[in-house]
Amino acid sequence: MKSLHRPDLYCWSTFDESRNVDFHGWAWIRPDGNVLIDPLPLTPHDAEHLRELGGVRWIVITNSDHTRAARELAASFGASLAGPAAERESFPFPCDRWLAEGDELVPGLRALSLDGSKTPGELALMIEDTTLVTGDLIRAHRGGSLMLLPDAKLGDKPRAVASVRKLVAENPAIDAVLVGDGWPVFRNGHQRLAELATSLPPLEVRS
Repeated sequence: MKSLHRPDLYCWSTFDESRNVDFHGWAWIRPDGNVLIDPLPLTPHDAEHLRELGGVRWIVITNSDHTRAARELAASFGASLAGPAAERESFPFPCDRWLAEGDELVPGLRALSLDGSKTPGELALMIEDTTLVTGDLIRAHRGGSLMLLPDAKLGDKPRAVASVRKLVAENPAIDAVLVGDGWPVFRNGHQRLAELATSLPPLEVRS
C-alpha cells in the first residue's frame, strides 16, 4: 500500500480504463483497530502489509456502487461492516452498523451524508476534521481540481449542489480530500472544495 500525507493513512489503487482514472481504497491505521474505506481487492503484497499493520476492525462503504471487495475482506480479516443508513433497505448485503449524518464510527471518524448522488444518503468520511474521504459524488479527473459526478448520473442535481456547499460551509479545517475516483488533493483541500462549489450553478429559489 502507498503511504499518504499522514503516517497513519495508506491507499491502494487500480486504473479504470473506461474513465482514465484511478480508483482507490483507503486504510486508516489506528491503535484501537484499523478502518478501511471503500476497499478494492488487495494484492497478496498489500494484504500482507495490512496484516503487518494490525489487520482490519471496520470496513466502511460509502455507497452501494462502492461495495468492491468489502465483504470478502471482512471475511478474511474478521472485520465489521458499516454502510449508509439511507440505503439500509436496499443495500446488497447486511452491515453491522448503518451510518448517517454526524455519526462517529470510531473516535475521530465522522460520517457526513451527501444527497443527490447516484444513491441516497451517500457517505463521506471526515478523519479528525482535516481529511475528507469521498465516494462517488465528489471526484477529481484532473490533478489539482475537484468535480461533481456527471449530471447524467446524479439523482438530484440541486440537492447534490446543496450538499457540496454545506460541506464547504461547515468544515473549514479540511486540508486533504481523498476521492474514491481520480486524483487526491493533499493540501488546501477546503480551497479546492470552495472552488468546486463556486463553479456549480446557483440553486433555484422556489416561492
